Formats: sequence, C-alpha cells, structure tokens
Amino acid sequence: MSRSHPHPVQLQSMGPQDALATLPPPPLPPQPAVQNPSSHPWASQCGPPPWGLSCLLALQHILVLASLLCVSHLLLLQNLPQGELSYSPAQLLASSLFSCGVSTTLQIWIGSRLPLVQAPSLEFLVPALVLTSQKLPLAIRTPGNSSLVLRLCGGPGCHGLALRNTSLREVSGAVVVSGVLQGTLGLLGSPGHLFSHCGPLVLAPSLVVAGFSAHREVSLFCSTHWGLALLLILVMVICSQHLGSCQLPRCPWRPAAASSPHTHMPVFRLFSVLIPVACVWIISALLGLSVIPPELSASPKAPWVWLPHPGEWDWPLLTPRAVAAGISMALAASTSSLGCYALCGRLLQLPSPPPHACNRGLSLEGLGSVLAGLLGSPLGTASSFPNVGTVSLIQAGSRRVAHLVGLLCVGLGLSPRLAQLLTTIPLPVLGGVLGVTQAVVLSTGFSSFHLADIDSGRNVFIVGFSVFMALLLPRWLQEAPVLSTGWSPLDVLLRSLLTEPIFLAGLLGFLLENTIPGTRLERGLGQGLPSPFSTQEARVPQKSREKAAKEYQLPFSTPNWSPCIPQPLRCLCPLPEDPRNEEGGACEPGETADLLLGFGEQCPESSRELRSQ
Repeated sequence: MSRSHPHPVQLQSMGPQDALATLPPPPLPPQPAVQNPSSHPWASQCGPPPWGLSCLLALQHILVLASLLCVSHLLLLQNLPQGELSYSPAQLLASSLFSCGVSTTLQIWIGSRLPLVQAPSLEFLVPALVLTSQKLPLAIRTPGNSSLVLRLCGGPGCHGLALRNTSLREVSGAVVVSGVLQGTLGLLGSPGHLFSHCGPLVLAPSLVVAGFSAHREVSLFCSTHWGLALLLILVMVICSQHLGSCQLPRCPWRPAAASSPHTHMPVFRLFSVLIPVACVWIISALLGLSVIPPELSASPKAPWVWLPHPGEWDWPLLTPRAVAAGISMALAASTSSLGCYALCGRLLQLPSPPPHACNRGLSLEGLGSVLAGLLGSPLGTASSFPNVGTVSLIQAGSRRVAHLVGLLCVGLGLSPRLAQLLTTIPLPVLGGVLGVTQAVVLSTGFSSFHLADIDSGRNVFIVGFSVFMALLLPRWLQEAPVLSTGWSPLDVLLRSLLTEPIFLAGLLGFLLENTIPGTRLERGLGQGLPSPFSTQEARVPQKSREKAAKEYQLPFSTPNWSPCIPQPLRCLCPLPEDPRNEEGGACEPGETADLLLGFGEQCPESSRELRSQ
C-alpha cells in the first residue's frame, strides 16, 4: 500500500480573498531526524493540480472505472437467457457511463463533497445475477392426483429468446427500486444516524471484506491471459512502490514563475495506473493478444452520437421479484458507500463525514440509480472502492479530478462508439487493475484496526466473526441447494442479502459492536468523542479540525435560508445549531475546491498569489 504522510495535512484555503494574504506560516510539528523521501506524499503541489495533470489523473480513474463496467456488464450479459438484445451492448455501456457521470458531478457538488467516483459497484451485480438466474416455479399437476406440485422450471422452453430483453427490464426495475429506497433513507436521515454508531470495528471489517469480495471476478479476467495480467501487476507495483520516491523534473504544467521551490514530482507514483496500462496494452496489441469477449465486441450498430433518455428501449419492469432484488441492492450499496466515505475521508486526513454529508451522499446516489434504471442500465451507481483504492495508491485526491471524471463519463455516454473503446482494453489488463486497487482497499481495512484495542478479546472476536461469516455464507449458499421458500420474491431477497459479503460484514459488525459491552477507549472511540475515527482526530488540533470539517459543507450558505428548509430535509444541511458547525458559515465558491494529499508544507506566498489568479 502507498505510504501515508506522517503528519496531519494542512488544508490550504483557495479562495480569492487569500490572493494577497501575507499571513505567517503556522509552526510545523517537529520533524524526525531521518526521513524516508518515499514516505512523503507529493507535497510540492500546493493547491489544485494543474489542468493538464488533472486530465491525466482523471484518465486513470476512467481506466479503473472501465474495469468495473466491463466486469459487471460481462458477467450480467453472460447470465442472461440466450437471444439478441434490441440494442447494442455499446449503448448499454454508454447509458451506464452517462448515469455515472451525472451522479459523480452531483456527489461532488452537493453530495458528500468528497472526491468520490460513482460506478456500478459489485453490490448491484450480485442481486442482478440472483434475479436473472432464479427460475420461476411452475405449477404442475401430478398424474393421478389432484394436488399441485411446485417445480423449478429447468426445461429448454422456460426461457425464450424474447426473455433476454425482459430480464434486463426486470433488473432495471430493481435498480429503480433500489434508488428510490436509498434516496428515501437518505432523506430520513437514517444513514447519518447509523454512521455515528459505526466505530472502527464496524468499518474496518467491511473494508477488509470489500477487498476480498472481487477476487473471483479478478481471477476470471486474469485467467484469460495470466502473462499479461502478471506483467501489468508487476509494473504497477514497481511504479507505485519501488519507484514511488523517484522524483523527476516537473513538466511545464505551469509557468516557471508559478512553481514552488520543489521542482520535481513523483511521476511514476502519480501515474502508477496509466503507465502500466498503456505499456501492457501496447505490448498485447503488438503481439496480437487482444482478448475481447463476444458479449462486449464492437458492433456496427453503435451510433457515434446518442442522447440517452428514459424509455428509449422500454420502461423498467416492476415485479415483486424486482422489488425484492432492489431492496437488497439498496441495503448493500448503502453499506458499501458509507465505508467509502469513511475511507476517503481518512485517506485525505479529514474528520469522519458528519451525518448531513452521509445523508446527502446516499440521497444523491439513490437519484443516480433511479436515473440509471430509467435509462435502461442494469446496474445502479454507488461510490467506487477501486477508485478510492487508486487515490491511496497514487496518494493524490482532488475534486477537480473527480469533476473531470464526471464530465468524461457524460461525454462517453453521449457517444456509444467512443464508449466502445473501453471494451478494447484486454480483459487481463482490466483484471490486473481491479486486483491491485482492491488489494489496496484490503490493506487499508487492516490498517484501520489499530484505531481500536485489537488485543482485547472482545474486539478480536468481533473482527474474526464478522469477516469469517461474511465470507462463509455466500460460499455456503453457492454450494448448498437452491434456497426455496415457495415464494419467489422472498427467495430472491434472502439469497441476494446472504450473498452480499459487504452487507453481511457491516451488519454483523454493527450488531456485535453495539451489543457486546466495551469501553469507549476499547472500541476506538476515544474519550468523549463520538466520531468513528476520533482516536485519529484527537491528534489533530482543534482549529485544523474545524477548518477540515468545512470540507463537507454545501458550496452555498445555508443559515440564511434555514428557516425555509422543511423539517424532513434538515438532516441534509449543517444547521447553525449543529455542534459540528458552530460558525454556521459556508465555504466560499472557490475555497478548498480541491484536495490533494500531501499538503503538509506551507505553500510559498508567491505561489499562492499566482494560484488564485
């Protein structure tokens, strides 16, 4: 895993009012006598990254997003009944990209305000696979008896060619249901209330299981050509770890007068996804080893320009089975997204997300899933763990980069022919990228255990039981006979929930953490600090915590029109009476618009002046 900065991040104000500020730099904490340069994140770039660098970093996130899109779409299309779709797979991919772009932009603007990329996470894929593979029972009259016997439909006539489109419509209906339910939970304030009771022993097992959850998909993609997959993983490890401290002269992203005294930057670490993917992709093309599945192969029917709109192919199909799958999608995606919020905030060395940020984030994720379902996409949108793992791998996170990712996704969604370029990336390359980023998420989950007393017998039991059972139950259901209660929607609901590892880890950890007695210090909650990572936050000065907490506030002032906010919606806004928002102010339009890990050093005043111009 990428090594983190040993000191708290000093967030720099980027507002226009600071253009001529001449405040003295704050005193720095004492530095150790000997420091490893590779352990420092890129501190030379004080402020939002330049546009050229931001575009390259955004392209890296697009490549990580492509791995999730291809995994989810390929596995779902292979699980559908045989037949032809009424539209090309490129249009299906474009509709998913369009909804991901819109959801990402809204999430950064008025959602959680964290630089999170929205993607069709695997939490939507598991219920979708259960929904499409669960065969409807047929009532068959037994010979010589008047009783009816329910038998699973397994004959060749159970699924006709026309049911391929019907199955996709039913999955889209489940996505719409999950979005409505997730948005309703956010508007009611339930995520923020539950998140305040989730300590490290709830979030850390969820992150560990999230890292393990994609190992089957990674092995499936890498097995298409293990040579290319191992080569990609090797180059990614070398660039991010062995060459991570290698400083190269900065390219002319900015004028020389605007540069800081640090004239070098860690190119290999910043581009530890882009460089390996480009190299291995070129090698596979030269050797003729391109591996593209027929389900995602290029189709001449894909248009160059296309405007996604609801009901273009057909409206989502709402059935009791779709509602059951949608409930499972909403619960699993909410659990995953809350873990993403906590992980991203910790990587950026911010306080844990306040309740209003969690509520807004999940509400807008629900809106993105509703949009995706109406556009015909079989998968909703949620915060992407692999993209958060990329932030940790390259040790750089920026709202500007996330905004560019959203714009690129919208642009690709408007052109299915361009979106089809993502499917030309060899499958072992996508599998290797997904494997490395998931491994980083796994390691950050392990590193979170130190926030609690891991030597406590209580904590050891909670961690081991939550992780083991979350991995055991899905495996047992795959080997056990089909779960059958006699009512198909209930079967879909139970099978979907019990095969969601992240949901099981979060649920078991939450129940055990809040029912087994333990002191606050033992649970990692500190003394009198209710936030999940208060032990870590206690080391940050109070002034820095108050300034960092503003990162979660809305970009416009809320106290002026707070009396006009309906009572049910006040859980989405940081009101003046909120103890986490004592000042009641809002961020200026340009203030702290971007976050880049590694701002431990004070920027020169000349650099600050030119940066705000």
